[in-house]
Amino acid sequence: MEQYEPDRLSPAQVAAIRRSFRNGRAALTRRSLLRASAGGALTLGGVGALSACGIPAAGKTEGGTSAEDHSAEEKTVNFSNWTEYMDVDDSGRSHPTLDGFTKRTGIKVKYTEDINDNNEFFGKIKPQLAAGQETGRDLIVLTDWLAARLIRLGWVQKLDASNLPHAYANLTQQFRSPDWDPGRAYSYPWQGISTVIAYNKKALDGVEVKSVSDLLDNPKLKGRVGFLTEMRDSIGMTLLDMGKDPEKFTDDDYDAAVARIQKGVDSGQIRRFTGNDYTSDLTSGDFAACIAWAGDVVQLKADSPDVDFVIPDSGYMTSSDSMLIPNKARHKTNAERLIDYYYEPEPAAELAAYINYVCPVDGVKDDLARIDPDAAENPLIIPDKAMQAKSHSFRSLSSKEETAYEAKFAKLTGA
Repeated sequence: MEQYEPDRLSPAQVAAIRRSFRNGRAALTRRSLLRASAGGALTLGGVGALSACGIPAAGKTEGGTSAEDHSAEEKTVNFSNWTEYMDVDDSGRSHPTLDGFTKRTGIKVKYTEDINDNNEFFGKIKPQLAAGQETGRDLIVLTDWLAARLIRLGWVQKLDASNLPHAYANLTQQFRSPDWDPGRAYSYPWQGISTVIAYNKKALDGVEVKSVSDLLDNPKLKGRVGFLTEMRDSIGMTLLDMGKDPEKFTDDDYDAAVARIQKGVDSGQIRRFTGNDYTSDLTSGDFAACIAWAGDVVQLKADSPDVDFVIPDSGYMTSSDSMLIPNKARHKTNAERLIDYYYEPEPAAELAAYINYVCPVDGVKDDLARIDPDAAENPLIIPDKAMQAKSHSFRSLSSKEETAYEAKFAKLTGA
């Protein structure tokens, strides 16, 4: 188990966080695009605090450290999630699936949208976790690379499989065994996040785009191509295009992918690197094609007949936001019951119909079709077996690798 060391972040890691605050998933994600007025603004002040906070090393932690479980006598669960990542009724005040859970179980959910960025949230909870203290949260949702870090540190609890019969049975094969949590002993996906190639048919004007090579090499697209500021997505898609496995690549493979993208920067083929703000470039036609997140493409296609997507033959990148129970959580069993609830087809369908990310639950298609027939047939929400087979994840990185890779990517993007 990895020991927690409160080192300062490297300049490259700080740059990566700043990119995320400016225009990555911390900025205009689909959650905030749905109802921009509902989200809160973040400042960069948190970056300095995150990089400077030095808390005493906690030493080697005990994995799965629990408090006394008060689930039986305290019918509640404290759930922290990202903003705009839950179904909402027409009034904008209630969450139908959470209400359904409470009605069935009698367990009230204190639902808090207090995760706006992975690094910012990690800075918020790590003092308590490092000190072996309760965070006040029973269930949290974090992107896979940060979920992997908490598991390595021993700061989340091992799940009780007896409380998760639906989750165990219904988790799709695509998400069953990531290298950072084999067999899903500590986590279950909340939603999947797919990275694809999106394009504007009108802007392409007959030019065919089927691969990352088309983005980087076709002179007819010069100055009209976009790549993402998220390292794992842009590098991962490029590695796949080069015939490399993002789950097994070497330092040399990474450097070759950087060099491949750098050529596109130097030649002017790539117009710019973006976060979610590529959506305006794509709909306006400033981008003829770009690397994009599937959740955004679903919405853009609904609003613009010119926007569409393609899955390269080489494959596409998938990550996930996963549910975890932090150490010393007061209501572990209640949290496990809530995880399991979202792996039942009916509530999973209600959630998928509202947020349009990749649903990690098998057997949900019929229930989703009754709510939204188009969503049920959309492979960006319910991937078929052929699409699942093309899915790839970015392998876990050591702290040393992450520092080195982010530094190289920051130089590439000009961050």
